[in-house]
Amino acid sequence: MVTTYKHGILSCASATVLLVFLAISASAKSAEIDPDSGLVIADGWETVRANCTVCHSAKFITFQRGDRDSWKSMIRWMQKTQGLWSFDEKTEDTILSYLAASYPPGKASRRQNLSAAELP
Repeated sequence: MVTTYKHGILSCASATVLLVFLAISASAKSAEIDPDSGLVIADGWETVRANCTVCHSAKFITFQRGDRDSWKSMIRWMQKTQGLWSFDEKTEDTILSYLAASYPPGKASRRQNLSAAELP
């Protein structure tokens, strides 16, 4: 299929390539990603990488979504059940601010938790 425009001819394939390029450019400008960890590069990301990827992959972080309270709840659960150490106030604030801003509520990459009736 060929579409004719005032200034020439633009093939369907060319239009598709242009749209893909524009989408990639727009998303690249919106968030730079650390190639090693996959974390969004923003204020606090190095603190998160240094403290959180000691025990688990950064994928665990990037698959989650939540507001500040949700992230704090996850941290408290890890501290209570998984042996995560306590953070000083500044470090915890940096981690929570980064996570809430970089991975806010929205469409999560993982499935919802099973209900009690669905558990074995």
